[in-house]
Amino acid sequence: MQKVIIIDDEEAGRKLIRQYLSEYPDQIVLGEANNGVDAIRLIREFKPDLIFLDIQMPGMTGFEVLTHLDEMPKVIFSTAYDQYAMQAFEVHALDYLLKPYTRERFQKAMQRATQQETSNGLQPVQGLTESLLQAGKTFPEVILVQMGQKLVKVALNEVIRIEAEGDYSTLITAQQRYLSNYGVGALEQKLNPKKFMRIHRSSIINLDFVKELRKQISSYDVLMQNGEVVRVSRGYAERIKEITY
Repeated sequence: MQKVIIIDDEEAGRKLIRQYLSEYPDQIVLGEANNGVDAIRLIREFKPDLIFLDIQMPGMTGFEVLTHLDEMPKVIFSTAYDQYAMQAFEVHALDYLLKPYTRERFQKAMQRATQQETSNGLQPVQGLTESLLQAGKTFPEVILVQMGQKLVKVALNEVIRIEAEGDYSTLITAQQRYLSNYGVGALEQKLNPKKFMRIHRSSIINLDFVKELRKQISSYDVLMQNGEVVRVSRGYAERIKEITY
């Protein structure tokens, strides 16, 4: 049996979760909250095993709610905003339900939640992120990007390079191009600098896919293994020199 609290500022969102949870008699809903302050109070009072947590709420975000907790329940985010997916998995969320989601998608989230049951209920949240982040690592090995109504996993070791696409960015692999809602600057802060290097205001390369450097008058061109040539801007040339021996 798992104790559950539902946190969403919209009644329709809470109602849908209650409806889907009715198929799981071992999931006991102890309370609901439509704002962060009430959410913190309920979590501290009932010490749930699992919470369904919205992100954008009046007065306090879902992430801010988590910072006020002494003990962390398992968390499944339920939100209409896809841009927080990376941040959600950084706080070890079990899953990220992007509204509107289907019953089948909810069931997949519940599979992760029930697989993580423990004898004492409360624990550091784990689950899906254990396959996304290696223990003790600061940087993700997988990120989630939007494709239609789905969030698709992209393995970062398959990303050849990243290029700016206006306020967004495109992750380029050998098989496909993925549009991320994050800009190049935001992604640079999330990526392992030992593998990914920003070489231009609009470009990040994966050093594992570099074939050769071509010296120019005041900078370099980088030939990637897929045949693409990426220019190193003058302002980033010093970064190339740091790995040149």
